Order: sequence, then structure tokens, then C-alpha cells
Amino acid sequence: MTSYVLRRLGVSLLILLGASFLVYQLVAISGDPLAEFRESNRPNREQLMEQRTALLNLDVPAPLRYFIWLSGAARCVVPGQCDLGRTLQGQEVTAALSSAIPTTLQLVAGATVLAIVIGISIGIVTALRQYSAFDYGVTFFTFLFFSLPVFWVAVLLKEFGAIRFNDFLADPVVPLPTVVGVGLVSGLVWAVVIGGSLRRRLLTFAVAAVVGGGVLWYLGATQWFRYPGLGPALVVVTGVGIAVGITTLLAGLQNRRALYSALITVGLGVVAMFALRPLLDRATLPLIVVLGVAAVAAGVLVGRLMGGYDYRQSMKVAGLTSFFVAALVMLDRMMISWPAYVRLVRGRPIATIGSETPNLSDDFWILGIDKFTHLVLPTAALLLISLASYTRYSRASMLEVMGQDYVRTARAKGLPERVVVVRHAFRNALIPLATIVAFDIGGLLGGAVITERVFSFKGMGQTFITGLTLQDPNPIMGVFLVVGITAVVFNLLADLAYSALDPRVRVKS
Repeated sequence: MTSYVLRRLGVSLLILLGASFLVYQLVAISGDPLAEFRESNRPNREQLMEQRTALLNLDVPAPLRYFIWLSGAARCVVPGQCDLGRTLQGQEVTAALSSAIPTTLQLVAGATVLAIVIGISIGIVTALRQYSAFDYGVTFFTFLFFSLPVFWVAVLLKEFGAIRFNDFLADPVVPLPTVVGVGLVSGLVWAVVIGGSLRRRLLTFAVAAVVGGGVLWYLGATQWFRYPGLGPALVVVTGVGIAVGITTLLAGLQNRRALYSALITVGLGVVAMFALRPLLDRATLPLIVVLGVAAVAAGVLVGRLMGGYDYRQSMKVAGLTSFFVAALVMLDRMMISWPAYVRLVRGRPIATIGSETPNLSDDFWILGIDKFTHLVLPTAALLLISLASYTRYSRASMLEVMGQDYVRTARAKGLPERVVVVRHAFRNALIPLATIVAFDIGGLLGGAVITERVFSFKGMGQTFITGLTLQDPNPIMGVFLVVGITAVVFNLLADLAYSALDPRVRVKS
């Protein structure tokens, strides 16, 4: 294994060197960094040209200039010694990347993770219900959003998700036609998702329409949009639903010990919701991390004590349930601070530009809401565009796996369908997806250039485009270096993941 990793790293290093050399030469011949001075009538034009020539080493041929840059980049292996040059504005490239990388991660990481989780989940379900109305509906909408220009989707989200929604929050009254329309759409969606006989679909449609419209009417009548919150009742109901769902997927409802373990963690979460309220009012990020780890540990401990001889399943179910219940408790506490945040931003909480509100200084919850309101629209734009690929790849992979001999053998042995799908088919369906996920994460730090421009995020993509526009090679090469290293690392992890997902695959040393 060690020799394999070292060989891959060596080959990847050679590829990075060759690719970086080509990129540097392409940037060098793409334009003249001195063009703006050659056409200028400034009296100090010659002095400015000499300064830029010295800054970018333009008096050295481009192939040799690359090795000057490489000598500084090679020092990045020593902490604190990295030298990627300066931008035309005189800023250190390392400093520019240090501010751009967190912004890009905030913008793209959430959308990528959600696209992977939601896309794979939907793809698996559509494969299990091939050629159903749900399958056709998902195919239509995923390809619809995939074909739309991202800038147009972003503009629509700014108009309807920010401007008009902020206008609605000023007087959150839900008219009756909207309640009826939402109820009908909700009923139609759930009827397609649940499927089954005509009678079952009609019953599902009726129940979902009444519940969907009723919930929206209740939220409008109680001014929930102005003073949102979950409360203990909704935390309990949602937590029980999560406990049942996770138990069904990971252990099966016949495993009563796992189900009881999950339900106990829901009860503990509700108790902690009240007991920890004074502590949560003074929350910080390290405290939230510690409480989250403690919540998962408590769930695992409950599963261990309640699990009996097969305690591992109970530990997984209870630990995962505890994590989601803890997230519900945190969400409820954040909602409590929503009215105060709305007053701070003068009644326009959903932001359309930037990554944060300028000069906003408050507690952990207010700042957390501010981050969320600035990220929700660009995350939604990227999610809608990138969802199709994961959905279709996972669907195709799952369909191929479900036709394999070992799946038919598992069914012939009488195993429950949940065990066949989750333990036998799903794991093997993830193998080809590992390559796609690694490729996308490798390009993650490259930034979403168009989305960053529309929403005024100063991230990696914006840094790259600015460098191209000004014929400034240093920030371009800095972005390339970060993206290249990320791609190499995650493709190596994908290769190693094959052996973990498929026992038939072994990494040769």
C-alpha cells in the first residue's frame, strides 16, 4: 500500500509539473501585461513599465520565468515559507488565496455535498422505481435545471427568493388561493412519489393536499414567518420520524432494540433542549462542536447499552439519530434569534450579494443566520444545476447492479428487500460514483465563476478571472496549484476507496 501511494504521488507530481508549465506558457502568450502602459500618455509611463517588468520578471523569457515561479512554489512544502509572488496590485498571492479559499468553500462546499447526498438518494429511488411517474418526473426536472444557464437561475432566485420573499416577510399574510395551490401541488408530488394503485394515489393526494395546505395556513395565521421556531413538539415529531427512518434503513424495524435506542436519544435530545438553553445562549463555535460530539457519543453509548448481542447496529442507529436531533435543537435555537436579525438588516434578511453583512457584529447565532442568508441563494443555484449528473449516474449504476447475479442470489435466499438494496446493491453502486465525486471535489476549489460574479463573492473563481483579465500570471498559477493538488489528493482517495467499497479490488503494492 505504501509503495503504491508513493508511486501515485510521484506520477501526480510529474503531471502537475508538466501541466503547470503549459498553463504558465499559455498565460504568458495570452496577452501583454504592459499593454495598458504602452497606450498611456502618463508622464511616468516608463517608470511604471519598469516596475511591472521587475514585478513579473518580464525581462526573462517565459520558459525561464516559469522556473523562477517554481522555485518560490517549491518552498510551500516548508510551512511559512511559501512564495507564489505578488499580484499586480502588490498583494501577496498567498494572502489573496487565504481570503479566497474560505469564501469559495462556503459557497461551493454546501452545494456539492447536498448535490451528492440528494442526487444519489433520488437516483437510487428512481432506479428502484424504473419507468414510474416518479422516475419520469425526476428525469424531466433534473435535465430541465441542468440545461438552464446558471446566471439565469441565479437571477430568478434573486428576484423570487430574495426580493419578493423579503417583501412578503414585511407583511407575511398567506392568501387563500396560495394555500389551495400549495396544497394541490403537495398532493400531486406525494402521489407521484408514493405511487401504487390508483386508490392509493388518490388517498395519498387527498391527505397530502390537506396536510400541505393546512400547514401553510397555520404558519400564516400564527405569524410563524415573522417569529419562526420548532418548539419541543415539532422536535419530538421530527425526531421520531428520523429515528424510524434511520432504523428502517440501517437495521430494519424488526430490530426493536435499535428502534428503542433511537427513540431514547430523541427523548434525551428534548431534555437537553431545555437543560442546555442557558449554555446555548452564550454559544461559540468550539462549544457547538463539543456539544455535537457529546451528542453523538451519548447516542452511541445508548446504542451500546440497549443493543444486546447485536449492539453495533443499535450504536449506528442511535448515534446517527442523535446527530440529527442535535441539529434540530441547534436549528430551533437559531430560529429564536431570527426576529432580532431581521431588525438588524432592516427587514431584508435574504441577501442578494456578498458573503456577509458589512460591519455586522453580534453573537454566534446572529452571525450564523447572516452566513446562512447570504449562502442560501447561491447554494440553491449551484445545487439545481449540478443535481442532474449525480441523479443520472447513480440511477444508471444502481440499475446495472440490480441486474447482477449476486443480487438475484440474495433475493432467492429470502433476504428482505431492504437488506438486498442497502447492503448488497447500494455499496456496489457507489463504486463508479467514487470517481465522479473525486473529480468534482477536485474542481471544487476552482470556484463557481459565474455564480461568484452574480452574487458578488470574492472567491477562487473571481481571483482566476481577474488574473486572466489583467494578464497577471501569479494569481492564475496560485489557483491552478491549489486546484491541481486538490484533484491529485482526491483522485488518490478515490482509488483507495475502491478497495473499501469492493472487496474484489485490491491495491497492489
